[in-house]
Amino acid sequence: MPVKILQFVPESLPSFRADVSVLFGKYLPRHGVECDVVGMASPEPAALQGFASARRPPYRAGRLRRELDYLWLCLRALLGARKRSCDAIQVRDMVPIGLLALLVARCKGLPFYYWVSYLMSEGRIERAEEKLRRGAGWRERLVLWKGKIEQRLLYRWVLPAADHVFVQSDAMLEVMRAHGIDPARMTAVPMGVDMERLQAPAAPARPPGWESVPLIAYLGTLDGARNLERVVDVLALVRQHTADACLLLIGNAPTPGDELRLRDYIAAQGLADAVRITGWLPSPEAWRLLTAAEVAISYIPRGALYDVSSPTKLLEYLALGMPAVGNDTPDQAHVLTQSQAGWLTASTPAAMAEAVSAILRAPAQARQRAAAGGAYIEAARSYRVLGAMVAERYRGLLRR
Repeated sequence: MPVKILQFVPESLPSFRADVSVLFGKYLPRHGVECDVVGMASPEPAALQGFASARRPPYRAGRLRRELDYLWLCLRALLGARKRSCDAIQVRDMVPIGLLALLVARCKGLPFYYWVSYLMSEGRIERAEEKLRRGAGWRERLVLWKGKIEQRLLYRWVLPAADHVFVQSDAMLEVMRAHGIDPARMTAVPMGVDMERLQAPAAPARPPGWESVPLIAYLGTLDGARNLERVVDVLALVRQHTADACLLLIGNAPTPGDELRLRDYIAAQGLADAVRITGWLPSPEAWRLLTAAEVAISYIPRGALYDVSSPTKLLEYLALGMPAVGNDTPDQAHVLTQSQAGWLTASTPAAMAEAVSAILRAPAQARQRAAAGGAYIEAARSYRVLGAMVAERYRGLLRR
């Protein structure tokens, strides 16, 4: 018999997150786990993405109206849940809707699971406090209080009462343990790679004019919180020994101001001609540019928010056989130590620059070492493996 999960996600549908669309839409159905997903409105055309069903409210111009429409849709979906068509209710990263779903699940005698992919409340508090330090007004103060209220609700009521809690990493599991959540009721599900889709491009492509320069690449968001100024600092240090080295940033920033501030920093370091930002690109095109570089870098800021994360970019680098440098966040340290296919460094620009320079001095040997990355990802971090593990966990929970 199939397992039927009614899942509520904070993202707009179609979902851009692999741990939603790929895990729940592609791989879990292969193991008999079907997902009815309820998500936010989007101007994009509707797409089923492999889910048993995908519901979203109509797209409207005002953000408040969209959120109210989504809340109403969630309430109707919860009230319509029945044991004959739903084995469990699961909420992802939404505390108020999680509390509502918990109450409805208890009334209906259904299991309730909560999925923590990011410390949303802590992130909201940290961003609001930073903006208040810069002189923001009452709106950010409201955001700060919202974060604090949701944080209290999450750790006081939602997670202790959930039948099971899925978290992003072993480090996040330890954070939850410190908040009093029983580790026996938690499962860490890190990010993975869809190895069926991620294939090395047949013809790697260099940016025009950079056909022969030593090239460092970064693939991912340019969000200001990622502190990519440190990656620019790595380039500056590498150029002390390899004067023509260049940096390609493959991605964009959700907030235009973040990219402008990064460009200003690049110019202030005198590196405007040595750094290019591509903007968002379709994955095949991004992979063509990435694999043409000598080395890929994955820098994740250290701190409470990102130390519990499970970055995808490093996994993609290794899956593509790229010589990859990653700093010592817990998940990256685990992946690089276990795979022995990349270069693990401290989180300083000097340490990362040293590893990048070593790769640039011996690119052929670096490619040989990196070639082991694909087999490790397939065995340990492919969604094929993660999907089988999560499906078995759902079945075990429901057997109880």
